[in-house]
Amino acid sequence: MRVTYELDPPEEAYALALIESVGRGDGPAHARGRVVLQDGARAVLEFPDANWGGDVTLLVSSLLAGEWADSAAFARCRLVEAEWPAGLLPGPAFAAPDEVLVGAIVKPSLGLSPREVAATAASLAAGGADLIKDDELLGDVPSCPLEERVRAVAEAIPPHVRYAANVTGPTDSLIRRAARAVELGAGAVMVNAFAQGLDSVRALRAAELGVPIFAHRVGASMWTRGSRIGVAPAVIAALTRLCGADYVQVGSFAGTVYDTPDDVRAQIDACHRQLPWIARAVAVIGGGVSPANAAEQIETAGVRSGVMVLLGSAAYELGSPTEAVRATVSSVRPNTALEIA
Repeated sequence: MRVTYELDPPEEAYALALIESVGRGDGPAHARGRVVLQDGARAVLEFPDANWGGDVTLLVSSLLAGEWADSAAFARCRLVEAEWPAGLLPGPAFAAPDEVLVGAIVKPSLGLSPREVAATAASLAAGGADLIKDDELLGDVPSCPLEERVRAVAEAIPPHVRYAANVTGPTDSLIRRAARAVELGAGAVMVNAFAQGLDSVRALRAAELGVPIFAHRVGASMWTRGSRIGVAPAVIAALTRLCGADYVQVGSFAGTVYDTPDDVRAQIDACHRQLPWIARAVAVIGGGVSPANAAEQIETAGVRSGVMVLLGSAAYELGSPTEAVRATVSSVRPNTALEIA
């Protein structure tokens, strides 16, 4: 397991290797982290695979958000690259298509009844959306219960359109909630991966629900926005894919989210990079995406395969969600389905 950090002061690289492994210099050699390469402020560290294996919670606790983030010894400590061992985690269950997809979010985020969510979903589907999803703020709430909502939406949209129901909520019932949503007709499930815990993606993948998993990145910016302490967005995107997400959010080029254009491209690459043991994930471009700029998003990304443009509030600005989606579909010519890996 090899990772690269940018450090200040650089001479703390050895201390970092110990913090993330045995904790002290006389710790057992077979578990100790090593500095294998250092070039100025960039230090490459290696750790034995056996230290954490595929335990996502421990990978996060050590490499992504470990005690190094608390240490006063570092003015800068940022994880910028990671090479994960083959077979460490399962990756997506579904292969990203060789086309551009169009997705849309049901809005308003809160306050709609199940019947109103279904009517909105139907209007988005009528425009040609490939995937329709809940907002990340909508869970299983009394005013819009998950089961009732899934039933209503499944009846209102064509079978080929995927409805990603948000199953985020109490951890002890996550898998049960997701399985029930699929049973009632959800064509995908969504989880707020960084609020629920990144291991939730792996758990949903292990449950073999038979539908794709949409990992919402709300909360990830607390790790990625800092230039001094934190994690590069592409590392987060790659690990989300490895955990089993079929759809991974990567920001946008619209200027409404924090990602720089280079960050967005690097995250798309993290979703698509060829790894012999896992499928590609769909890189979801979202945040300020509209019918007017969707084609520009794809052109700026430089890829026309395995990506989705995701409409949020902009789907409703023209007064007709159907027409907004139709205009977007026309501009980017998406495929209509994911193929099983």
